[in-house]
Amino acid sequence: MGYDFHAVEAKWQRVWKERGVFEVEADPGKRKFYCLEMFPYPSGALHMGHVRNYSMGDMLARFLRKNGLNVLYPMGFDAFGMPAENAAIKYKTKPHDWTWNNIEYMTSQLKSLGCGYDWRRRVESCNPIYYRWNQWLFLQMHKKGLVYRKQAPVNWCETCGTVLANEQVVSGACWRCETPVVKKNLEQWFIKITDYAQELLDNIDTELTGWPDRVRIMQRNWIGRSDGAKLSFALPELDYTIDAFTTRFDTVFGITFIALAPEHELVGRMIERSPQADDMRDFVAKCAAQSAIERSDASAEKLGFKTQYSGVHPVTGAPVPIWIANYVLMDYGTGAIMGVPAHDQRDFDFARKYGIEIIPVIRPEGEADFRAESMKAAFEEDGITCNSGQFDGLPTQKAIQAMIDWGEEKGYCKREVNFRLRDWLISRQRYWGTPIPFVHCPKCGVVPVPEDQLPVLLPEDVTVQDVGRSPLLDMPEWLNTACPQCGGPAKREAETMDTFFCSSWYFDRYCSAHKAKPSDALPFDKADTDYWMPVDQYIGGIEHACLHLIYARFFTMFLADIGLLKVREPFTNLLTQGMVIKDGAKMSKSLGNVVDPTEMIQKYGADTVRLFILFASPPQNDLDWSEQGVEGAHRFLWRVWRFVEDNADALRNAPSGGVPMSEMSGDDAAFSAARTLKRKIHSTIVSVTRDIEKEKQFNTAIARLMELANALTAFAKGMRSDKLELRLLREGAEVLLNCLSPFCPHIAEELWEMIGGKELLTTFPWPVPEEDALVSESVVIVVQVNGKVRARLNMKAGLSESELREAVLSDPQVQERLAGKKIVKTIAVPDKLVNVVVEA
Repeated sequence: MGYDFHAVEAKWQRVWKERGVFEVEADPGKRKFYCLEMFPYPSGALHMGHVRNYSMGDMLARFLRKNGLNVLYPMGFDAFGMPAENAAIKYKTKPHDWTWNNIEYMTSQLKSLGCGYDWRRRVESCNPIYYRWNQWLFLQMHKKGLVYRKQAPVNWCETCGTVLANEQVVSGACWRCETPVVKKNLEQWFIKITDYAQELLDNIDTELTGWPDRVRIMQRNWIGRSDGAKLSFALPELDYTIDAFTTRFDTVFGITFIALAPEHELVGRMIERSPQADDMRDFVAKCAAQSAIERSDASAEKLGFKTQYSGVHPVTGAPVPIWIANYVLMDYGTGAIMGVPAHDQRDFDFARKYGIEIIPVIRPEGEADFRAESMKAAFEEDGITCNSGQFDGLPTQKAIQAMIDWGEEKGYCKREVNFRLRDWLISRQRYWGTPIPFVHCPKCGVVPVPEDQLPVLLPEDVTVQDVGRSPLLDMPEWLNTACPQCGGPAKREAETMDTFFCSSWYFDRYCSAHKAKPSDALPFDKADTDYWMPVDQYIGGIEHACLHLIYARFFTMFLADIGLLKVREPFTNLLTQGMVIKDGAKMSKSLGNVVDPTEMIQKYGADTVRLFILFASPPQNDLDWSEQGVEGAHRFLWRVWRFVEDNADALRNAPSGGVPMSEMSGDDAAFSAARTLKRKIHSTIVSVTRDIEKEKQFNTAIARLMELANALTAFAKGMRSDKLELRLLREGAEVLLNCLSPFCPHIAEELWEMIGGKELLTTFPWPVPEEDALVSESVVIVVQVNGKVRARLNMKAGLSESELREAVLSDPQVQERLAGKKIVKTIAVPDKLVNVVVEA
């Protein structure tokens, strides 16, 4: 009848849905497995990167389900965000309508791919039933002192008209539209993720052992713990104290200037009082025009402005001139540095340019006369302390500890730990996001919305006119409200939450999303999260290593702290898949190299697309798209189809259950061929199981199934059609289809039915290898003479030590090697080697 993949795929997708095959419930009597991919943004249609991600997850979920595990495998949509507003302007539609239409279309695409999700649990972050709990969680964080507001220099994208978190600035540009990012002072909402910095760091080594080393290194560097000391420089003239953090307190006697970030609050105070105000303001504006990447580039030109002010050195009491410098950033430490030009290259370059004094306080070991005049660059290595009074002569590491101890005792400094990780700037100046549940009252200040008034609904019938301004600001019927405390007139907070808030806990929601009701008192059922969490296998792109993955870890720790979760880490194992490349570049609409998955499914079928995407490259590597490769995958499925169809009657009539090795003990060629196929069948089970479960090398698993298909086809052509051969052929066909099922579920299910399978193959148990079928008939024996390899002999497997010794010593090749030599002893290791020791 031929391989009509359209009919086959529609048929089995309907059957799976009707029988609820992928719908699961928590069951403490069963071993669970939570398999999850990062949920997609509903941008309009799936791309091949999505297909690769979800094909991996679905294949793994199907494999685990067949191995008897209770598998939770849900899907949803990360549906808030800036692109919806951009699309609304471009296509003259509403963000709400554009987003929901895309959600439904992408859902249909995922179903056409054959993904076995429990669709009852679908989560959409733009749904009030979901974002109500965003608001509730935000209020819980506020109750625990983790939410605050402050004026802060923020990363601002002019094109998007919104604030960006540090993690959303890539190479000085907006991560979405690539517009250069500038600094802007705004009153912003923050979450104190830094309260969890140490646990986030500690758990990398103890709890994230199932994550790629690359991601763990990226997170460790992003959190960035530094141990050192904080010292303060008094500025009596402005009644101010400048705090600076250093990991090298041993250089304190080498401080010759203080440098402030242009965004430092003290700079604003100086501008208010200084006769240099105009020049200072111009300099700050010049620095603001530079990106953070430009300013922090070690090779970039250092720009400075010398103010009229000086701070007091906390140790010597000497005046220290205060500069404003472009290479000092507010994002790390206090936004002020103690300039030690002799031992920091950036400070050295700055001091040389502006004629600032350089005082060496560490000298290379063995170089007693170390002077600033002879220095060509900063000396940044460990050495011997000099020009530092009582500490002269101490090696660097001893000097650091001794001087901090001394500094704390004298009150010059305070031992401190600093993190590169900054608090999470949560507020966004845009419409399509979760409304922040606070109101601004002239009498009561900033007041939280009572929990029984949640959700604060986002208006849906909204036309976005200007991406740089939220339409909420122009909707008095929404903006104006009553203060929850005094009842007087107030205004709603018009800013919305960063969309990473939505994606920081959605995996918890999946655990009981299908049971959610408006009357629920909590965002998820704790009994369900106690059973399902943590996620056992998480799959997604490495680009989220320092964004979503850190935020999700923080959320999980917080939810555990307020008693909603019993786990403190969300993801046990992480698989980061590579990109899909075409014509040498990542698939992109702007490059015109996008391949439409729906078009490929229509042309070749979902099973072919899945097979190619899983076979073309190891999961962690980039995948080069090739339609020739897709055609090759399609031809393979046709070959499998023809093999089964050509032998369908024989396979259907042959008894199931396989052929024991003991029934194939004859010596003729037919028995030998049967034994060879039997070993191939069962070694394939072992290899494919290992490749999926342990190695996550799905491409090699498919290669082994291709080899088995070839072996079965060749065996079928040479059969005598006796009962033993037919039983063995059926055994091989069953194993082939069973192991192919997670990769290509539709065709495997159809062919399984064709050979008489009564149960759904999707839920049929994974095959178990027979131990005696894994034993080879022959092995390669390594022959050594005095420990050196002299021969490799193909011999019968299973020989005893004495049999092996006798067989090797009687081999002509070995006898030639031993001619004229006296044998002292012979050591035989069955099925491995024989070492003959002879007199020298």
